[in-house]
Amino acid sequence: MKTAGLNYLRKALSIAVIGLFFFVAATKTDAQQIVDKTVATISDGVSSSELITYSDLLWQLALIPEAPLNPPNSDDLNKVLQLLINQRLFALEAKRLPRNAPTEAEVNAEIKRVLELFPSTAEFESRLRSVGFASVADENFVRIMEQRVAIEKYLDFRFRSFVIITPQDEERYFRDVFTPEFRRRNPGVLVPALADVRPRINQILTERKVEEEIEKFLDDAKRRVEIEILFEV
Repeated sequence: MKTAGLNYLRKALSIAVIGLFFFVAATKTDAQQIVDKTVATISDGVSSSELITYSDLLWQLALIPEAPLNPPNSDDLNKVLQLLINQRLFALEAKRLPRNAPTEAEVNAEIKRVLELFPSTAEFESRLRSVGFASVADENFVRIMEQRVAIEKYLDFRFRSFVIITPQDEERYFRDVFTPEFRRRNPGVLVPALADVRPRINQILTERKVEEEIEKFLDDAKRRVEIEILFEV
């Protein structure tokens, strides 16, 4: 998963529905009738199969500012499909490593963060209604937000908590990357001392390492599971 993919997973997420799937023949919206169907399945041969429905794709698109919904375009649907496949792989792994459920405060903070991506609550709720939710208080929408938080907590536990960045790593990045880039972007400006930018460098290196580990995990997981695309979107 590339940097943009990870950021979307964590911030626009999303992130994703672990263990939550809605099976309905049709979802009635204000403007249209959406016939639901299973788009893809992911199976590891041990746990029950993870399913991705067309509604899952629309629900994720609704959380992306400016992504068209009526109708959605094929490129956006396929990007979200690939994202959800990756997230379902995390779901299969997370079943083996159960974590504490998200708190109400954590879920409310995630809802607030998503709302801030949009010009107004009214505009966001209009997008939610177009894909079948009543409002930000809709029980199913809140449950999706719970699962987004659960994914973030899982990523922290599974990947971020085990990353070690040494002082030598920070010094090397400061010398080889940060300083040349700073001088190129700020000619004539004194380069900050390493001590002043060390926290920022540590965060950059940590996120880079997390992304590398997630990519390795996903590559390995895709070799171990069966992914079947049932319908083109």
